[in-house]
Amino acid sequence: MSELRIRAAGPEDLDRVLAFWKAAAEGTSISDDRAGVERLVARDPGALILAEEDAELAGTVIAGFDGWRCHLYRLAVRPDRRRRGIGSALLAAAEERFTGLGGRRADAMVLQRNETAHHAWGAAGYMPEERWRRWVKPLTG
Repeated sequence: MSELRIRAAGPEDLDRVLAFWKAAAEGTSISDDRAGVERLVARDPGALILAEEDAELAGTVIAGFDGWRCHLYRLAVRPDRRRRGIGSALLAAAEERFTGLGGRRADAMVLQRNETAHHAWGAAGYMPEERWRRWVKPLTG
């Protein structure tokens, strides 16, 4: 088995990350473009965490902290490398980042229809919070 490398993404990784999300991530977001991810990495350089194996991108997670809450987005693992601990390693790195920043609780955005993700998040100790519903509004300007 090859060695898994976990590291923060840099500007040089963004095209590769965007292509990876198209192949490995479920769903899309209005900010899943070069400009959106550039802003993320510039504003919070440690937030986009990559897992690499055999010099290939094997997984990602965004571990965003706004100073108050810890938010997880874009946990994605290459389909042919799932169930090998990559998602767990990414979540461990994200949680370590959060505790180092003073975070006390992490929450994740998970599509309701993504049953595979529900099992993965549950196995990692996360539970759905049924009392809340996400409300969104696209911003223009």
